[in-house]
Amino acid sequence: MDLGLKGRRALVMSSSRGLGRGIAEALAAEGSDVVLTARSGDKLEAAAAAINARGAGRATAIAADLKDSAALHDKAVAALGGPIEILVANTGGPPPGTALGVAPDAWTAQFDAMVVPVFRMASLVLPAMREARFGRLLVVASSGIVQPIPNLVMSNALRSSILGWAKTLASEVAADGVTVNLILPGRIETDRTRELDAANAAKAGKTEAEVAAAARATIPVGRYGRVEEFASVACFLVSERASYLTGEMIKVDGGAVRAI
Repeated sequence: MDLGLKGRRALVMSSSRGLGRGIAEALAAEGSDVVLTARSGDKLEAAAAAINARGAGRATAIAADLKDSAALHDKAVAALGGPIEILVANTGGPPPGTALGVAPDAWTAQFDAMVVPVFRMASLVLPAMREARFGRLLVVASSGIVQPIPNLVMSNALRSSILGWAKTLASEVAADGVTVNLILPGRIETDRTRELDAANAAKAGKTEAEVAAAARATIPVGRYGRVEEFASVACFLVSERASYLTGEMIKVDGGAVRAI
C-alpha cells in the first residue's frame, strides 16, 4: 500500500532513541524527509546518519531543547526546505512515582517538559498546515491515559491533559484537512521500558527479569512490542490513507488494556 508519504516534510520530537527514533526511521523509509531532534547531539547525529545510509527519505539532525519551540521550528523548516507537514509530538517520560510521593514542585517542572512543548509546537506548525489543507499531528502518549499504570502517576496525569487538548483541537481543524491523533504505546521494547522495569524491580525488591516476566504475563500477545511494529502504526496515522481518522486514541499494546 502506498501511504502517500514520499516527499512529505516531518518533524519528530525527541527522536534520538526509542519510539521517536523508530518513527523517524519508518517515515524516512517511506520517503519522507525527516528532522530528528533531541538535546543529545551525538546520538542524534548517529541516528540521522544511520537513516541516510539506507537511502529513501533524507534525515537531518537538529540538537535543541524542546522548550525553545520557536527556534526549533524555524530551524526545522529551513532544513526541510518548506513548512512542516507532519508533526510527531513525542516528549520524554517523567520519573516513576506514586500519587502520594510526588513533590508539589515536580508537577510544574514535568508539565513544562512534557506538555507545554507539544502545545507550542502545534501552534507553530498549524497555520501552514491549514493553509495547505493538509497536515498530520500525532502525539505519542501512553496507554496509561486509558488504564493508569502503577508507579507512573505523573505520566498518567500529564499525558491525560494532552488528550483533552488534542480532542478539542481535532474538531477545530478537521475541515482544513488536518488530523490530530494520539498513539498509545503499551510495553514496547525500548531503553525507557527497561529503565521502568528496573525502577519497579527496585521498589518491589525483585529482579528486573522477574518484573519483566510478570509484565509479559499480563499482555495477551505474550511479549513486549517491537519498536518497528509501533512505528508502522504511526506511519499509517500520519499518512494520506488516514485522512478520515482524527480525534482518536490508537493503542499499540498487544491487547494489554482490557477495557472496551
